[in-house]
Amino acid sequence: MIIWDSKTPEMCKRLAILICIFTLGTMVSEAVAGRENLLREGFILRGVDGRLIGSDSNDVWFFELNSDVNDYENTVKAVTRLELLPSSGLEKMTADVKMRSEPIYRLLDGKITKYKGRNFIFPKYFLPLSKTKESESQVAPESKEKNKSSEPSIAVNEPNDILSVPPEVVEKLKASRKVIANSKEAAIERTRYTDTILLDRTGFLVKEDGDQPVFVLDALGRNLQHVSLRLLPCEVLELIEHKQSRTPSQIRFKIAGIRTEYKNQSYLLLHKATQVYNYGNFGR
Repeated sequence: MIIWDSKTPEMCKRLAILICIFTLGTMVSEAVAGRENLLREGFILRGVDGRLIGSDSNDVWFFELNSDVNDYENTVKAVTRLELLPSSGLEKMTADVKMRSEPIYRLLDGKITKYKGRNFIFPKYFLPLSKTKESESQVAPESKEKNKSSEPSIAVNEPNDILSVPPEVVEKLKASRKVIANSKEAAIERTRYTDTILLDRTGFLVKEDGDQPVFVLDALGRNLQHVSLRLLPCEVLELIEHKQSRTPSQIRFKIAGIRTEYKNQSYLLLHKATQVYNYGNFGR
């Protein structure tokens, strides 16, 4: 039985406040727990084994960890799938996976990025851990022949025998001597998988192709064609997006980052970005 008096409304108010505080605390703790499972920005994966997994619906690739990864602050468990960022390293991996019997790789250099509560990998160097399909097809017939013979056969060469080169070795030697006749094509082939560094370049953050963040390099008044680079998800991108959203006018940023290529499309992984104040000396 509740006795209603002048203090009852005040008690109900306090009880409601306590319930709100408890609910808010639970939500905050869950959010913090989710962030604790993220690796820190800039952490490098070295010697980490995993499986390359592609998406059937779109051109998105994931790296499934074979073991736990610890960045000395947080731990990501095995079997976790981290999205691989478009890059020259990813293009080399996707080209190599077509020749492998199993898509198992060791990341020798993979940079971790963090964007809106998710981790990503910017792959650079990797090592295949599975055999090629061609080598397995060549080994299989030889193993069958060995199983048929009950006694091992030993081939002994006489001193005056003529040494013969196996046909497969001859084919490999011919293939290694092939050169690209067109010098322009040769230059493109050499630079296709080469990343470059952009340092102290200025430009603007814009959104294109369905809210895709793009960095447009500024010509600073010169009659030059603007270069647009798709921005890869990272902490710096999240920061400049937040800063740009707070003002209606476009902000000019001075940036440093890695420029890479993936399927003939240019991308930029930001390392740092600072706002540039023109004090009215430059136009947009």
